[in-house]
Amino acid sequence: MEMSESTTEKNGRQRKHHTSWKMKMNERKQATDLEIEESETLLQGSDNEVGHSVPKVCYGLKDELGNVCLLLFLYVLQGIPLGLAGSIPLILQSKSVSYTDQAFFSFVFWPFSLKLLWAPLVDSIYFQRFGRRKSWLVPTQYLLGLFMLYLSYTVDSLLENDGQKGPDIVTLTAVFFLFEFLAATQDIAVDGWALTMLSRENVGYASTCNSVGQTAGYFLGNVLFLALESPNFCNKYLRFEPQAKGIVTLSDFLFFWGIVFLVTTTLVAIVKKENCKKSKPKEETQGVMETYKLLFSIIKLPTVWTFCILLLTAKMGFSAADAVTGLKLVEEGVPKEQLALLAVPMVPLQILLPLIISKYTAGPRPLDIFYKAFPFRLLIGLEFAFLVWWTPSVKQDGGFPVYYYIVVLLSYAVHQVSLYSMYVAVMAFHAKVSDPLIGGTYMTLLNTVTNLGGNWPSTLALWLVDPLTSKECKGAEGQTCGSAEEVGLCTKLGGACVTTFDGYYVESVVCIVIGFGWWFWLGKKMRKLQEEKPSAWQCRRTK
Repeated sequence: MEMSESTTEKNGRQRKHHTSWKMKMNERKQATDLEIEESETLLQGSDNEVGHSVPKVCYGLKDELGNVCLLLFLYVLQGIPLGLAGSIPLILQSKSVSYTDQAFFSFVFWPFSLKLLWAPLVDSIYFQRFGRRKSWLVPTQYLLGLFMLYLSYTVDSLLENDGQKGPDIVTLTAVFFLFEFLAATQDIAVDGWALTMLSRENVGYASTCNSVGQTAGYFLGNVLFLALESPNFCNKYLRFEPQAKGIVTLSDFLFFWGIVFLVTTTLVAIVKKENCKKSKPKEETQGVMETYKLLFSIIKLPTVWTFCILLLTAKMGFSAADAVTGLKLVEEGVPKEQLALLAVPMVPLQILLPLIISKYTAGPRPLDIFYKAFPFRLLIGLEFAFLVWWTPSVKQDGGFPVYYYIVVLLSYAVHQVSLYSMYVAVMAFHAKVSDPLIGGTYMTLLNTVTNLGGNWPSTLALWLVDPLTSKECKGAEGQTCGSAEEVGLCTKLGGACVTTFDGYYVESVVCIVIGFGWWFWLGKKMRKLQEEKPSAWQCRRTK
């Protein structure tokens, strides 16, 4: 189960147990949907600028079913690295790593929020004979496949915990950061190809492929993997005779998908051609420097600058609840695979919520919904803290009772309502204020800032848990538990480190106080931005 906002969106992709990996993934995905729709509008309008008439050829869905299936499969592949990376914090937590280590590993999820920095390069530099999108898609997917094969042989040693030294967090973070960097680059290429792979009549299916494909890929790489990797789950539901390991291991899973990436990428490189039909929309090519200058000119606008500051600070109050709660539940003994499976019943809710909420954000003041939902989400953070405190008291020898999981599920559902209310409202405001002449670039910039506003508080919240927590070594006199080495020495001498003061609860209260302060002073300022004239959000494009 994910207790917070992925995504990601996908744009600037993810999610949230640990940090909101699933929700971040949803953010990246929904942000991309909006960008695809914006780009589709611009592409459709391009015909009106042509000085001569072009015969219109209409293609039905059946005519392009192969392209739709390919696009869907590419988005499934895109979700696999997101899901795998999202499962690592839960595996690390089951090995009792520190929250400082979890904070360090959380940088793995930053590339999807920073991809705007190199997206212009992906759009502008390519081999024309090979294809604009394939020039990046093929090499990045080959590298992803090779990374998976490499990890399949090394990940067990990196995660190994022999009692004296824990998992190699630095190497894990470096490897998975590059892993997610490649996935973010593949995302840029696939999103761009989606606009030209399908005809204008069917380009709307690109966002559907994105939503369904990436959700399916994340499910395979996270929920399904954690279930099949768990010995308890497999022995209880899938086996007649108990065994010490799950049906699959992380190494097996990585090796399988590494081969899938390499084989399918080879087929795409050889078989699939770009822009083979004349009716496909023609892409505009914008220079790298022109794109960066355009981004800078957008940020310099006073209204945009103020809005970006507000977006970067708005989620501080939710960071403890979103980033730490799920890990705390795992620490208290809740099986990680059960938390992951609790996300499954949320899928219908996550599909319906944007449709329902969008009816209330379609007007001229969408941020009013953001402002109204804000305090409710803060209060849910208190409920999450109570849930963590309550968890040890309901634990039984055979695990946790059914009513406990029902309470967790309901808590998560209420959290999703407030979260989506805020997210849909912000995305609606992005679409409302974006300059239509540069809609795609404008939207991507605002989505990137939104995702960064969730990333840095989550990383900081994870990092602060250990300094705010007090532990003492019981059973071994003269020993302390101030560091990982001291904890290992305490355990080696027959003692056990016991938490006397949990910094999570302090952090939860502090975050909620900061959140209400932001809501009271800066929340009103965000609402006032809706009163700005459209010209305040538009920039002059220099040629």
